[in-house]
Amino acid sequence: MATATASLSEHQAAEALADRNWRPRANPWAIALTVTLATFMEVLDSSIANVALPHIAGSLGASQDEATWVLTSYLVSNAVILPASAYLTTFIGRKKFYMICVVLFGISSMLCGLAPSLPILIFCRVLQGAGGGGLAPSEQAILADTFTPAQRGQAFALYGLAVVCAPAIGPTLGGWITDNYDWRWIFFINVPIAILSLFLTNRLVEDPPHIAKEVAESKKGGLKLDLFGFGLLASGFGSLEFILDKGQEDDWFGSKVIVFFTILCVTSLVTLIFWELYQLKIKNRPILNLTLFKRKTFAIPFVLMFVLGFSLYGTTVLIPQMVQTLYGYTAELAGLVISPGGVCIMLMMPVVGFLVGRTDPRYLICWGFFILSTSMIWMHGLTLDASFKHIMWLRVYQASGLAFLFIPINTVTYTGVPRAQNNDVSGLTNLARNIGGSVGTAFVATMLSRGSQRHEALMVRNLTPATHNFDERIGKMKGIFGGHSGGNNMTGAGTHTAQAYIYNQLHRQSAMLAYMDIIAIFAVFCACMIPLVIAIGKTKSAGDAPVH
Repeated sequence: MATATASLSEHQAAEALADRNWRPRANPWAIALTVTLATFMEVLDSSIANVALPHIAGSLGASQDEATWVLTSYLVSNAVILPASAYLTTFIGRKKFYMICVVLFGISSMLCGLAPSLPILIFCRVLQGAGGGGLAPSEQAILADTFTPAQRGQAFALYGLAVVCAPAIGPTLGGWITDNYDWRWIFFINVPIAILSLFLTNRLVEDPPHIAKEVAESKKGGLKLDLFGFGLLASGFGSLEFILDKGQEDDWFGSKVIVFFTILCVTSLVTLIFWELYQLKIKNRPILNLTLFKRKTFAIPFVLMFVLGFSLYGTTVLIPQMVQTLYGYTAELAGLVISPGGVCIMLMMPVVGFLVGRTDPRYLICWGFFILSTSMIWMHGLTLDASFKHIMWLRVYQASGLAFLFIPINTVTYTGVPRAQNNDVSGLTNLARNIGGSVGTAFVATMLSRGSQRHEALMVRNLTPATHNFDERIGKMKGIFGGHSGGNNMTGAGTHTAQAYIYNQLHRQSAMLAYMDIIAIFAVFCACMIPLVIAIGKTKSAGDAPVH
């Protein structure tokens, strides 16, 4: 008995050593470029369709509200698959799962472009979101296994380029394709990229020993999918994404539909937590590995990744919308305002990747949130006569802060995590970023709508005939619009035009104040993350971290 136990221990030690020393046969950077290709395509697709909605609605004979389901359907299915990707990998292997996701994404993209009606397009977008949901977590886990801890900073820099730049490029590229070709081409362009990605993945990517071991064990025990847990996950995160996407449009809790999905979301997620803890207790493979949250080096970066998604997507929506509605920019000019920020991130990512292995990642994260917060304070000083150049450089400064967040947060997240749990880490961190992005977008839309109404209601109190300044202003402006400034200022030629002009200015001012409120909250929110970063405690630099 003792001999058998010793033999088993030796075998396990040999397996652990083989897994620890495993490295892919292909060049790691070739693998990194291969998996980043598909992830860039997927993240791009989450925002590229936004500007094409009017064209899609007109082409398929649908209303603008109906066409928004093209976006919602994608986000809902994407949110369901993201956290489940690590679980599904257990049964079929990571490489095979990743390739299935690429195939599903490519085929559904082609079907989206060929869709003859809106219901078919929405169905194809659900498939596309399901395929895309497994790409980013799988890529991040592949990079974590392919590179040593000392090299991960540079590897995550490449991954960060795809995840951070794609949402900024998406609306501009989508607008250009729609204006110059046809909205269907925003889907067709995915097909050749998916084919190339599939070919390269098949040739270069390998599953490490711990993945092969998990698949062998699952096959030995038979295919036992946790259908109840998966159903809870789908209803919980699917409902959450629906609420965030449709909340403002349906007046939040003024809508019975939103109330229903809120109850469904809370009930499903709470039940899911207890169910997953029960699965751990009876030693079954849980869909969500909640034990990761026991680690401070995972739980806090999880929150930070949520805030990164909140800030990235929130500001990417806020700035183009602000310059178009208040400054009269075209969609192309609005894209050009934020594009230099994307270039800045591209240039900064390799620098940050280099620094991650040579300094405490916490300092880099603190610096990133400091830059982000001060950029919001600077933006809070914008006026209605701000120049294009001023707004553009403000975005560049803001983007430089975003570059200091993504790589260090990801690096800290993997600290001390066994290699077998890399898939779980990547699935949950990508979920945090995506949900954060949805919350940020919903926050901007809600605060802008309600803030504008609130400020306008306060300001309009001063625009009455009994107000001396208003009466005097109307009198002076009547002359400009063809009237006479003498007599009763509230009657006569030019009065209505003068009143309309002043009310238009009031509307612009109230909208500007609403934008400033949002920016102030962003600034405070980002600044509050700095003490949270310090609470992580000192971690080993990537170069000192043990290989696991």
